[in-house]
Amino acid sequence: MIYPILAYGDNILRKEAEDYPRDSEDLTQLVENMYETMYNANGVGLAAPQIGLSYRIFVIDSTQMGDEEEGTGIKRAFINPEILDEYGNEWAFEEGCLSIPDVHADILRPEKLTIRYFDELWTPHEEEFDSLTARVIQHEYDHLDGVLFTDYIKGLKKQMLRAKLVNISKGNVDIKYRMKFPLKK
Repeated sequence: MIYPILAYGDNILRKEAEDYPRDSEDLTQLVENMYETMYNANGVGLAAPQIGLSYRIFVIDSTQMGDEEEGTGIKRAFINPEILDEYGNEWAFEEGCLSIPDVHADILRPEKLTIRYFDELWTPHEEEFDSLTARVIQHEYDHLDGVLFTDYIKGLKKQMLRAKLVNISKGNVDIKYRMKFPLKK
């Protein structure tokens, strides 16, 4: 099932998400639906708040990013994740977001991280990631804390984006995937 992706301006995108309950029976199906929604929108990551579910879940597929020198990437679901450490040199990379279409900006993030999480079968993991995979994880993890990549943009560039962000929240954007707009008239 393909979910509509919430657009910038929706209050759920600003809430801190809750842990996903272990006794829920629909986790595997939810993860499959999140992948289907992400691929339908040509994304490399999708967090549950972006589809209107305020739970600490995200999926990524960094294998699509295609930089041979960075390795092959991963396809993985992260349930109730906790970033334990972020380290290494900060580096800039142009990020975008399915909830904020047609907006991109260079964002500085540490190059490596260690994260603890469960997969969709409730198997626990603690792993280190780096490069583009770490970046995708950091971006999606931010969604679980109500943080958007545009929050890292400062000064004049932020002011220049203001009108574009308002237009997105009103549904004045040309996209090829289903979205839900908070202020659509």
